[in-house]
Amino acid sequence: MWDARYGAPEWAYGTEPNVYFKDKLSGLIPGKILLPAEGEGRNAAFAASRGWSVEAFDLSVEGKNKADRLAADMGRRIEYVVADAMEVSYRPASVDVIAFIYAHFPWEVRKVVYPKLVAALKPGGMVILEAFGKKQLEYQPHQASGGPKDADLLFSLDEIRELFPDFEVLEMLEGEIKLHEGLYHNGQGWVCRFLGVKK
Repeated sequence: MWDARYGAPEWAYGTEPNVYFKDKLSGLIPGKILLPAEGEGRNAAFAASRGWSVEAFDLSVEGKNKADRLAADMGRRIEYVVADAMEVSYRPASVDVIAFIYAHFPWEVRKVVYPKLVAALKPGGMVILEAFGKKQLEYQPHQASGGPKDADLLFSLDEIRELFPDFEVLEMLEGEIKLHEGLYHNGQGWVCRFLGVKK
């Protein structure tokens, strides 16, 4: 499904970075960042353009092709691998930031994958997260803001607390926003956001 979506000429979610990600990353000193489920690379390319050393992964070969092209168009290079989230691994305490931007997995997968990836974050490192909340299901019949149609793939604040127990919470909220991200994230939507520092 993702190769079909990302293999189309159009950019599924646009070429501009996610607004929340851009805002939070812009205040940080560049270091190494990890971007799971990075799709066509809009956030990876932005981070690289701001001096970050970028590692990213996704299941989609077509996503990687677009991500590499987008970064090259900016005169940058990213380390992007095609891999399953359950199988990918990174060196412990090796990255300064992990950004989970619409990195939706079933809860049984998420509660394994997220902590495994967080192990790659240095103490004092930061997590930036934006994802659709459970209430997004109410928006889908009327809005083109997208998101999974299975509640198990969507987020709650309680689940976020469970995923990041050893973090100082700088920001955690959910609410309605208006999305303008390519073809598939357009219109009003319900999202969860989290910003935290690893203790």
